[in-house]
Amino acid sequence: MADNGNAKGGSGAYTINLENFSKRLKVFYDHWKEHKSDLWSSSDAIAIATPPPSDDLRYLKSSALDIWLLGYEFPETIIVFMHKQIHVLCSQKKANLIRTLKKAANEAVSADIVLHVKTKNGDGADLMDDIVQSARNQSKSDKPVVGHIAKEVPEGKLLETWTEKLSGSGVRLTDVTNGFSELFAVKDTIEITCVKKAAYLTSSVLKNFVVPKLEKVIDEEKKVSHSSLMDDTEKAILDPLKVKVKLKPDNVDICYPPVFQSGGKFDLKPGASSNDEYLYYDSASVIICAIGSKYSSYCSNVARTYLIDATPTQSKAYETLLKAHEAAVQEVKPGNPMSAVYQAAVAVIERDAPELLPNLTKSAGTGIGLEFRESGLNLNAKNDRKIKHGMVFNVSLGLHNVQAETTSEKTKQFSLLLADTVLVNERGHEILTAPCSKAVKDVAYSFNEDDEDVAEVKTESKTIDAVPTKATLRSDNQEMSKEELRRQHQAELARQKNEETARRLAGGGSGSGEGRGPARASNELVAYKNVNDVPFVRDLVIQVDQKNEAVLLPIYGSMVPFHVSTVKSVTSHQDNRTCTIRVFFNVPGMPFSNDSKLNSQGAIYLKEITFRSKDPRHSSEVVQQIKTLRRQVASRESERAERATLVTQEKLQIGNNRMKMMRLSDVWIRPAFGGRGRKLTGNLEAHFNGFRYSTSRSDERVDIMFGNIKHAFFQPAEKEMITLLHFHLHNHIMVGNKKTKDVQFYVEVMDVVQTLGGSRRSALDPDEIEEEQRERDRKNRINMDFQNFVNKVNDHWSQQQFKGLDLEFDVPLRELGFHASLDAIKEWLDTTDLKYYESRLNLNWRPILKTIIDDPQKFIDDGGWEFLNMEASDSETEDTEESDQGYVPSDAEPESESEDDDSDSESLVESDDDDEESDEDSEEEKGKTWEELEREASNADREHGAESDSEEERRRRKAKTFSKSRAPERSSFKGAPPSKKPKFR
Repeated sequence: MADNGNAKGGSGAYTINLENFSKRLKVFYDHWKEHKSDLWSSSDAIAIATPPPSDDLRYLKSSALDIWLLGYEFPETIIVFMHKQIHVLCSQKKANLIRTLKKAANEAVSADIVLHVKTKNGDGADLMDDIVQSARNQSKSDKPVVGHIAKEVPEGKLLETWTEKLSGSGVRLTDVTNGFSELFAVKDTIEITCVKKAAYLTSSVLKNFVVPKLEKVIDEEKKVSHSSLMDDTEKAILDPLKVKVKLKPDNVDICYPPVFQSGGKFDLKPGASSNDEYLYYDSASVIICAIGSKYSSYCSNVARTYLIDATPTQSKAYETLLKAHEAAVQEVKPGNPMSAVYQAAVAVIERDAPELLPNLTKSAGTGIGLEFRESGLNLNAKNDRKIKHGMVFNVSLGLHNVQAETTSEKTKQFSLLLADTVLVNERGHEILTAPCSKAVKDVAYSFNEDDEDVAEVKTESKTIDAVPTKATLRSDNQEMSKEELRRQHQAELARQKNEETARRLAGGGSGSGEGRGPARASNELVAYKNVNDVPFVRDLVIQVDQKNEAVLLPIYGSMVPFHVSTVKSVTSHQDNRTCTIRVFFNVPGMPFSNDSKLNSQGAIYLKEITFRSKDPRHSSEVVQQIKTLRRQVASRESERAERATLVTQEKLQIGNNRMKMMRLSDVWIRPAFGGRGRKLTGNLEAHFNGFRYSTSRSDERVDIMFGNIKHAFFQPAEKEMITLLHFHLHNHIMVGNKKTKDVQFYVEVMDVVQTLGGSRRSALDPDEIEEEQRERDRKNRINMDFQNFVNKVNDHWSQQQFKGLDLEFDVPLRELGFHASLDAIKEWLDTTDLKYYESRLNLNWRPILKTIIDDPQKFIDDGGWEFLNMEASDSETEDTEESDQGYVPSDAEPESESEDDDSDSESLVESDDDDEESDEDSEEEKGKTWEELEREASNADREHGAESDSEEERRRRKAKTFSKSRAPERSSFKGAPPSKKPKFR
């Protein structure tokens, strides 16, 4: 059955894009007919047999064909392509899905799909005889030629039986491996998009996780093993949000376990692994990092080498390797033989450091895609195959076991490795992992206490002060300026604020009385009062009990219930043939745990449990159910905790008919109500002792008591786009599920109008004049409605019972406004002991706060709120090269991707309306807000000379424009500006 161009199986577990299937099936048959190799083109049939599921990360060519053609790996399936038929031997479940492809196959290549359904316990031998006989019938020879992948050893009973059938059937077998290599070599647009996303994830993990991790380990002189770094990096790849990458975890995987090497023991082969020895970072040490990740089964790779107090030999060797690698990458362009890539690297070595030629790797890399190493696409000196547009290469070059001038066992020999994922395009090539800089200044670190040495090295490498030093711009005996004093005071305020935040996150509270209510400890969480309440389940699989808010896990043959609140997180990912579900639990004793009062000192707690499943559909469903239930419970408990801290308000006394005349219709509210539905305007009514705002939805209602109002403001739209009422309250109230002290009601006074067509309308155009008049009338009418409402409420507040509240609407006076007084504001904030931060970005606070709450310890370790400090980023911006900028794939989403991937591309910078969304619910995307339009108009006026700009204002605007394109990539938090805590200075 087909649905919107997709084929679905009866179980709904798989969906095949019919358009992609038809297109690639035609490419397959065209390649078969036009292939230059007799071994491929002379075959009467091509047989593919995929092995049973395994934990092997690599893809066999048979499995790769399944993914390339169908979008999924179909284990234990035999596909035999013939010129007029396609025979498929598989289980009933797979047959239900493949049956939906019959029409598409016939229309694409005029071939009929013939299904052979194997029984559950049968070996399929009789069905194999039918397939072989069909090959004989369609062949012009008595001994048909059947192409197969000779290097793949048959695994499992089905494949062993199939191999025996082919060998004893009298057909001629020929190896068509190279033909498949050429088929997979050139990627289409969908494949290129997948490779780009994989490369973006890989480079983000290295840049945003690995490098800061290494710097922290070295700076704090910690003992961390290579294998531990490997495990942490693998977790970062499988959870892309940790590195600020919006990709669904279900679509990503590792290409190989991340590789970390140091201490003189290096292996530059593709199959290298991380050992259990500690990371070695003493003087003259070398650290090699190699990371590979997949997106939708497509691979990417990057490798970098980091130098610690490099010796002259190490520095020269690295600079030479860097030049050789860059020369090799330059030769990756259409029409060049693949041997030219390696020969370019050799030429650089022979010219600059011929003594290193014996240490150079024998290849400059391989093709990469569904297979991490695509056979036939080796970049060595002997391969003269032409590079084509659409190919992707892992350009990898290294120097192995170079002798250093040291005597230490761990540094007397060193190796270097550089690798990048490179796409061949019409312009030549594109380095997809370019955000990971390999320049000397970004990979060479120095521990140097001598001031003169520091000044000398600082121009070429990062500097790590072994002993903290104080940097000043004037001598110690001179008086410090006001700016320096203010900076020092702000640094102290930042330290205090970070300590306060750490206490609050740890449960100590801030002392303000405005924190959340206490969370329930785990000994208060009860899913079932006794064992008889646990539901009976027939199958030992993970179950979710929505009613009792419990997760039932099969452990040692029994279903063990856990309250969903004990679950910290749950993740899943699908590798080659199995789905892995990992459940993490909240345990006492961990940082920021809520179970500090737990008295069960002798108890044993479960921290993590992993399950493997062969049913991807059930795995994805149960993970989604757990996450949904956990969000619902957490949201309910959060709201309960918020409401527990609210001050009890008096009850609203509904006014009489005269009171109901004090009403504003069709106004918006800030903060907005949560929920996925379309946002609605509502009515604001003044009653006897308070206001009530309500929409047509029964659950969207807010009461504001007069006694809770501290300040009331009315701002008519004169030069603004909205008319508003703003109330600042004494005590918090709940607006939907948000706790707030500020509530705003507003109406937009102008409609968004976009002129269709390129020409500008004349100012004397009658339609233009009429339109402007309508806008003025609308603005005046709205201002008048608000003014009448305010006057009536002011009269009501003048009554004797409200005299003690001293309430009256204040109207902002524009005469009191000021421009270009930023220093005065800073000085006032500093004198009142308020920590301030400057930012050029409208921050997306929802993901920032989620990141902080998810891992508060990392937030504290990374400097706390200092990621908001823009002063440090300004100096970093000037020194950052373009090659070090973060890469965000700009290609459109491929048509074959499902709607589930839509969330992979959420913006990192928040618009003005985004902070009105709830944590779980998002609104439909809107156009620019009135504030943004007003800002743009103001900027346009300045550009045309309507307002005089000082040199300082122009400089700030220039810096702002430059920063917007760069800031998010340097950020330590999603949606935040760059981190300002220098790790290695």
